[in-house]
Amino acid sequence: MKILVIEDDDKTAGFVLKALKESGYSTIHAKDGNEGYRFATLHSIDLAIIDLMLPGINGLTVIENIRKHNLSFPIIVLSAKDSTQDKVNALMSGCDIYLSKPFSISELLANIHAQIRRTYMLTEPSSLTVKDLTIDLLSRKVQRNGNEIILPPREYALLEYLMRNAGRVVTKTMIIEHVWEYNFDPQTSVVETRIHQLRKKIDESFEEPLIHTLRGVGYILE
Repeated sequence: MKILVIEDDDKTAGFVLKALKESGYSTIHAKDGNEGYRFATLHSIDLAIIDLMLPGINGLTVIENIRKHNLSFPIIVLSAKDSTQDKVNALMSGCDIYLSKPFSISELLANIHAQIRRTYMLTEPSSLTVKDLTIDLLSRKVQRNGNEIILPPREYALLEYLMRNAGRVVTKTMIIEHVWEYNFDPQTSVVETRIHQLRKKIDESFEEPLIHTLRGVGYILE
């Protein structure tokens, strides 16, 4: 899942981005309204978190433009403006949740989970299965042959992406775009390292390997 954060305050943005990454989400960060709207239209976004008081175009205009562009992903507003009229204006512009600053990170994460579940899980299966490997998308539990496998957030996100594309080759660039940030250095060996770590947990103790490398092409789970 990829989340766009449009926030010009470095402290708030850093706090939110860190929490999202620790929860296994891929993130994109924009510091002004113009850049945020551009990212929303250029990238495959699953949810956006938007401040209202932004340089360039303000948050309300960003939300209105996103909806005019027929983009329907959930939008959560984080704003120091907390009057009833501010909340009404944001909701009327197309946001789904309005949280006032200061906010609780646990409340933000709970709302993100609820919005994603409401928006996507109703039309998607609640679990993914490839042979004897299963992911429960709601509880984020991973099992192979009935044995639970504990994965840190980034490895879970990588496995989920591979399983959503089971039987299809995914390149290193595709993995970086969907599991890490859009501007992550493609020359880094982080994908190879994470694949190696994931293999040790998913394949090493089992007779049949599921994660395969196609040299010079990418990876496939089947």
